[in-house]
Amino acid sequence: SYLLCGHIFLSFPVTVSNPVEKVAYLVVFHILFVLFVWTYWKSVFTLPIQPGKKFHMSFADQERYESEERPEVQRQILAEIARKLPVYTRTGNGGIRFCDRCQLIKPDRCHHCSVCAMCVLKMDHHCPWVNNCIGFSNYKFFLLFLAYSLLYCLYIAATVFKYFIKYWTGELTNGRSKFHILFLLFVAIMFFVSLMFLFGYHCWLVSRNRSTLEAFSAPVFQNGPDKNGFNLGFVKNLQQVFGEEKKLWLLPIASSQGDGHFFPMRALSEARNPLLTNEEQWEEDGIDEEPQGSGEASSLAIERET
Repeated sequence: SYLLCGHIFLSFPVTVSNPVEKVAYLVVFHILFVLFVWTYWKSVFTLPIQPGKKFHMSFADQERYESEERPEVQRQILAEIARKLPVYTRTGNGGIRFCDRCQLIKPDRCHHCSVCAMCVLKMDHHCPWVNNCIGFSNYKFFLLFLAYSLLYCLYIAATVFKYFIKYWTGELTNGRSKFHILFLLFVAIMFFVSLMFLFGYHCWLVSRNRSTLEAFSAPVFQNGPDKNGFNLGFVKNLQQVFGEEKKLWLLPIASSQGDGHFFPMRALSEARNPLLTNEEQWEEDGIDEEPQGSGEASSLAIERET
């Protein structure tokens, strides 16, 4: 609040003599302020989206799965449930991504947030700044919040800097105002630098169509990990987050493509999903075969954490 109010009372009325210039300063300030508050509000109060009902286990399947002790049969149960789902990514050891806390087959790019205690579609990270999980539903709003916060801090620093110079050259002598302007300038610069790195990193993620989690751990497909599995090219990557209507890109209005359950991939043939194929392919992959050796339990590829 000090950053907001201090800028209003210190920057504008001091020496701006031209009323047109003063009005222009105020208009720009209030536009940035409204967009800053609007995007922050949308980031905080837009709840993360959970996977749809078709990804959840039915009560009968849940009982059958939990009562079964043989890992290979559990894997087959999950395979039967997921056969008609648009699921292409796998666990690190090539199995079905399953959340035992939410009792669901995880859609692509979905992860379980331990803070929110639920699976979040296209989860990016849990952000303490907004006390919310950043995912498919509010990632665009979060990016705009960073962008307008960056512009807001830059605007404050730019408009206060001339008064900072005047105090140091002795043109203005009010000691109390001098301290306020010094504090305001350095706080604005500090936040600007911090936000610049954070916003730049997320711009890089958007250009590659990756989430923060995928940047640290590449999504795994049937043929193995592929960090560029969802990379469609720069323009299409932007459209995945901001939509095709360019007039909505800079406004905190939902316009992201899809519903968060399925995402187009760079080359579908490179991420061929046996969950969507027929029974013969399941047998070819060895799902119906008896496990060999004593390591059958460790070979069960079911994801039980984020």
